Amino acid sequence: LLLGLVREEGGIASGVLESLGVSLEKVRHEVVRVLSQSSTPTAQPTERRSGSKTPTLDALGIDLTEAARSGRLDPVIGREREIERVIQILCRRTKNNPVLLGEAGVGKTAIVEGLAQEVVKGNVPEILRDKRVIVLDLALMVAGTKYRGQFEERIKAVMDEIRKNKNIILFIDEMHTIVGAGSAEGTMDASNIIKPALSRGEMQCIGATTLNEYRKYVEKDGALERRFQSVKVDDPSPEDAILILRGIRSKYEDHHKCEYTDAAIDAAVRLSHRYITARHLPDKAIDVMDEAGARARIRSLNLPPELDAAQADIDRVVLEKEEASRHQKFEEAANLRDQEKKLRAKREKMLEEWRKKRDEKRILVTEEEMLHIVADWTGV
Repeated sequence: LLLGLVREEGGIASGVLESLGVSLEKVRHEVVRVLSQSSTPTAQPTERRSGSKTPTLDALGIDLTEAARSGRLDPVIGREREIERVIQILCRRTKNNPVLLGEAGVGKTAIVEGLAQEVVKGNVPEILRDKRVIVLDLALMVAGTKYRGQFEERIKAVMDEIRKNKNIILFIDEMHTIVGAGSAEGTMDASNIIKPALSRGEMQCIGATTLNEYRKYVEKDGALERRFQSVKVDDPSPEDAILILRGIRSKYEDHHKCEYTDAAIDAAVRLSHRYITARHLPDKAIDVMDEAGARARIRSLNLPPELDAAQADIDRVVLEKEEASRHQKFEEAANLRDQEKKLRAKREKMLEEWRKKRDEKRILVTEEEMLHIVADWTGV
């Protein structure tokens, strides 16, 4: 639009720019330069700005090793065997792409997070020591691809970055969604695009999906299924789930400003295992623990009766002041105004003291809180 305006030399826009001492020729050159840059893939200017070697992956994924390095990941408890198996598969010469098979909520993603933490700690073989584990957001890759070929371009950009940087392990959660993802008439889906790279060993990938979805989508594609080595992820036992919850307890205590008793942790696992049958441990027990902390936190935020009474006194004085003003009793209104100021100052001091005590003292979350949450969820 701007280019069209400045090309019309006798137009109003050109006249305004010339009156300001702007060279129309320079404006035309600058507009053409900007347009030529915007027509190139967006990854290139991103790379220039940030200096990153993987701008597309940075935009479309999450670096779990970086998250582990900065302490943003929860500790992984009781999955040492599965993490060790994933490491063994990644170190294989062929079929070195593990796929984690387990029901929703059993902790498949946590195993990959555990791998990232082991890489950061250096507790992995030399071949994996400098690897980056990146979660690819497939929905983000498909989003906004209105025209034919756009999805393939994004996949190709990701594949090129992985080829150039040999230290990347790609994690695709809900791996079955790559079968058919981004496909349209006359185009290939994501699985067909990545299969050649997997077969040539140009990229390493960790997948995660449920057993049913794996059988329904991935096993039907023999060429894709052959590239992966399955790792079964079973539900943890209630005893292991208790250890998991105790391991991550501090994260939730810091968030909710509370303290969970051991009995509360045990109750979260025991009650969720018994009554919430449609979901799996440890996910359902973690949700119960989280919501119990939120419930206790909300209750602690309720103002004490003394503050409510102080606010009621202020409201009463305000009404009396307004009534006196309406009847032109200005001296009485002035006295009531002074009284209102004192009451507000008193209440503000009480509120500050209450907040200080509340922040100093952590709320105790007991077994009773867990009972309330499970009862709310199940109606039992």
